[in-house]
Amino acid sequence: MNNTKSVLALILALFTLSATAQPQPRKGSGEILQDLKKLNVLGSVLYIAAHPDDENTRLIAWLANEKKLETAYLSITRGDGGQNLIGPEIREELGIIRTQELLAARRTDGGNQFFTRANDFGYSKTPDETFTIWDRETVLEDMVYVIRTWQPDVIITRFNTTPGTTHGHHTASAILAEEAMIAAADPNRFPRQLGFSITTWEVKRLFWNTSSWFFRNGEFDPKKYVQVEVGAYNQFLGESYSEIASRSRTMHKSQGFGSTGSRGEAQDYLSPIMGEMYDMNMFTGIDQSWNRIEGGKEIGALIKQATENFNPEKPWEIVPTLAEAYNKLKFSGPSFYRSRKLDQLADVIKSCMGLYIDFTASTYRASIGEKLTIKGEFVNRSPINATAKSYVIRGSRLDGQLNIQLPNNEERNLEEEYTVEAKAEISQPYWLRNPGTLGMYSIPGKKYIGKAENDPALLAVLRVEIEGVLVELETPVVYKTNDPVKGEVRRPFVFSPPAFVKLNEDVFLFTSNEPKDIEVQVKSGTDSISGKVKINLPDGWKSSPEFHQVTLKGKDTEKSVKFKVTPTQNGSEGGISAVFENEKGVFNRGLKEIAYDHIPTQTIFPICEAKIARIDLKKKGNLIGYIAGAGDEIPTALATMGYKVETIDMNNVSKEGLKKYDAIVAGIRAYNTNDRLPIVQKELMEYVKNGGTYIIQYNTSHRLLEDDFGPYPIKLSRDRVTVEGAPVKILSPNHPVLNTPNKITSKDFEGWVQERGLYFPNEWDENYTAILEMADPEESDKQGSLLVADYGKGKFVYTGLSFFRELPAGVPGAYRLFANIVSLGKN
Repeated sequence: MNNTKSVLALILALFTLSATAQPQPRKGSGEILQDLKKLNVLGSVLYIAAHPDDENTRLIAWLANEKKLETAYLSITRGDGGQNLIGPEIREELGIIRTQELLAARRTDGGNQFFTRANDFGYSKTPDETFTIWDRETVLEDMVYVIRTWQPDVIITRFNTTPGTTHGHHTASAILAEEAMIAAADPNRFPRQLGFSITTWEVKRLFWNTSSWFFRNGEFDPKKYVQVEVGAYNQFLGESYSEIASRSRTMHKSQGFGSTGSRGEAQDYLSPIMGEMYDMNMFTGIDQSWNRIEGGKEIGALIKQATENFNPEKPWEIVPTLAEAYNKLKFSGPSFYRSRKLDQLADVIKSCMGLYIDFTASTYRASIGEKLTIKGEFVNRSPINATAKSYVIRGSRLDGQLNIQLPNNEERNLEEEYTVEAKAEISQPYWLRNPGTLGMYSIPGKKYIGKAENDPALLAVLRVEIEGVLVELETPVVYKTNDPVKGEVRRPFVFSPPAFVKLNEDVFLFTSNEPKDIEVQVKSGTDSISGKVKINLPDGWKSSPEFHQVTLKGKDTEKSVKFKVTPTQNGSEGGISAVFENEKGVFNRGLKEIAYDHIPTQTIFPICEAKIARIDLKKKGNLIGYIAGAGDEIPTALATMGYKVETIDMNNVSKEGLKKYDAIVAGIRAYNTNDRLPIVQKELMEYVKNGGTYIIQYNTSHRLLEDDFGPYPIKLSRDRVTVEGAPVKILSPNHPVLNTPNKITSKDFEGWVQERGLYFPNEWDENYTAILEMADPEESDKQGSLLVADYGKGKFVYTGLSFFRELPAGVPGAYRLFANIVSLGKN
C-alpha cells in the first residue's frame, strides 16, 4: 500500500462512526432511499461544544438527514468530571460510558463523533481557569487536525465566547473553535500535521447556535439570526427531526437526559460570528455537488439515475448502476469525499442486496498465544450476481482467497482457527493506556487524534465481486451469544493480558499500628499461567510474605492470596499496587466490565492500584442503613470504616424496621431518582424524631421528587465550590460534628479531589446550623455545604460536600469527617 492510500485509510478510520458489536443494520426501502439521496450531497458541518450532552441533537439530526450533510460533533472532553445517574462509575470509567453514549446518540441521529485529549477535570467557572488546567495549545492542535481532516464548510458552536455566562469549559470550547478555524487555514500553524492528503482547510463561516436560553433578560430577538426549521417530518425515516433528536438525547442516560419526542414546527437560531458574507442562508455559495471530486460529474449522474430508478419492491435492480459508480469513484483522485462516499456507496449496495455479512469470534477476549475460532456468515438476499472473492482480518495475519458464489438467499460460511499474535496490543481505551495529567489525556500517537474510541481489535474486510466490480465491505469481529430473555447479544472482541490482578479494596485504612490482611485476587486470562504475586507498598510499610507462587490451570480460573501488611508507626498515606510476574513479563492490570443495555459492553483493564493510609479514625455506632440514589460507593467506604451496611428495601419501610439503624445515609441524588422516597418520607422523619440520624447527600433542585425532604424548610441552589483546595472556614467549632469522635481541623480538608462540593442549599430554616464556609476565588462565601439540625431526639444532616468523590479517592480527612457525621447523636 502506498503512502497516500495509507493516510486515506487512517482518515477513513478516524471518520467511520463505530458500530462495534451493534446488531447488523437491516434497512428498509425508505431508509435506502434516504441514503441514496444523501449520496448526491457533498458538504460537511462540524458542531463544537465541551461535553457529551452539550450538542443540539435536533440540529444535528436536521443537518445529517434533511440537508444530508456529513455532520459531526466535536466534544472537547469525554465528560469524565460529571455525575453518573445510572451507576457508581466516576472519572475515567464515567468518561468511557459517556463516550459510548455519544456514539449511540450519533448512530441515532446520523452524525459522527470526535474528541480532543482534554480531560473533563470537573466544573470550571471561567475559561481562564479552564485554560490553566488544559494544555490550550494541544487542545487547539487536536481541533485543527479534526478540521483539516473532516473539512467542514461550516462550523457551529453551542456556546458563545462571553465569560461568566455558563460553565468555563463551555466558553472555552467556543473560544477555541474560533481560534481553530483561523489556524486550520494557516500553513504555519501545526505544520507537522500537513502532508499527503492532509492540507490546510478554510472553513467558509462559523455560527453560534443561540437560543432564548442565553438571554435571560428577555432581549432575545429571533429576527437577528439565521432561522432554520428543524421540526420537519422525514417521510423516508418515518419521524420528525425532533423525534429523532429525543431518541438521540435519551442515549445520555448517565446524565438523566431522557427526552420525550415532539412534533410540529421548531426553530433553531444561528448567529453569524466569522467567515464570508451570506444572505441569511448558512450554506450560501457552498458547492454541495459532485463537482467537488475529480470526475465527480459522471459519478453524480449515475447516482441520480439509480435514485430515479429505485423500486422499493425490488431495490436490488439499481445495484449494477451503483456498482459502476463505486468503481469510478474508487479510481478517482484522493479526497475526503472520496473516502466517505466509497464507504456510503458500499453500504447502500449492501442494503439493496440485503447482503448479510457477519464475523464472530468464539470468545469475547483472548490474550497472546491463545487459540480461538473465527467464523464468517454471508447471505446474499437478492438475485444479483455476487461472489465472495477474498477476505482479510486486520489486526491479524488471517487472509485468503474464497471465490465463494453467493446465490440468492443461500447461506455461506467461513471458519478459521486463529492464534493471537505477539503484536496484539491489549484493548485498553487508547486515552487510558498511559498516564496523563489533571487536564489532559496522553495518546499513543498522531493517528489517534480526534478518534472516539479504539479501532476494533479485529476488523474483517470481505471483498465481494458484484456485477463485475470488486466492493470492499468492512465489519468488526465480535462475540455473539444468545440470552434467554434478550435474545441475540453482541459485544466487542478484545485483546487482553494473560493474567489479571485485583486488590480486594479500593481504599485500605489502618486506624492503628496493628497489621492487617490484604487480599489479592489473581485470574488467568489464558489456558495456563504460573508466576509470583507481589504487592508494592509505600516506604516504611512492610508485608509478609514477600510473594506468593501461584499456578492457574484453565482460562478464567482464580485464586486469592493474602499478605499481612504492617503500617508505619507514624501516620502516612500512599499507593499500594499488585503485580503478577513470570518469564513472559510483569502484569499489573485488572479486568472490569461496564455493562448497560444502551451501549456496547466495555471491557477495560485498569492498573491494579489502591490508596493505603494509616490515619487516626474513630467511629460510633455499627449498623448503617443505605438508601439507593443515582449510584455511589458510599456503602463500600462505610464498610472500610468498619460499619455494617444494609441497603434498605424501599418497598418495605416501617417505623419499627428503621429503629435498628444507628444512622441512615441517602445516596447521591436519591431525591431526584428514588421515586419511593416521597412515600416513605414520613417514616424517615419519624425515625429522626425518635433519635435516629439521617444524612442526605447532594441533590439537584431540577426534578426534585420531594420538596420537603428535611424536617424544616431548605432550598437547594446551583451553588458549588469547584476548587478542591479552596480555603474552608469553620463556623461552628464546638459542634459535635467537628469534635466527636474525631477532632476535625483545617488539615482534614487537605488533599481533596476535583471539588469541595456542589448544589449547596442557599436558604434554610433557622433550626439548621451551618458548619462550614468556603468559596471559589473572587466569589462570595457559601455556607450551605454542611447543615445539621436537631429534630426531636435525633439529628438531620444535609451535605453537598463531594464525599462520593473523596471517599473512593481515599482522602483521609473526608473519612474522618464522614465518620463524625454518621456518629452524630451516639453516646
